Amino acid sequence: MLDCKQASQLISQSLDRPLTLRERFALKLHLFICEFCKRFSQQVQSLRVAIKMITHSIEGNNSIEMPSTAKRRIADLVETHRAQP
Repeated sequence: MLDCKQASQLISQSLDRPLTLRERFALKLHLFICEFCKRFSQQVQSLRVAIKMITHSIEGNNSIEMPSTAKRRIADLVETHRAQP
């Protein structure tokens, strides 16, 4: 049986990789009995959806431009890394 720390770690890991069948089963069982972790999982999923929505709206908006200072900093970093062996 998972404790809350293990459950929260699996919830976080599920954002980066698919969980194994055993991990999914253990997590579902823990979420069934632990309201706090269930709420945390719901919040993580809500954040994931919100970030996807924001990302799609920004990517599709051609009127958003990067400030020239940010462009210059990026160009300087690229040049610095190119100069290194």
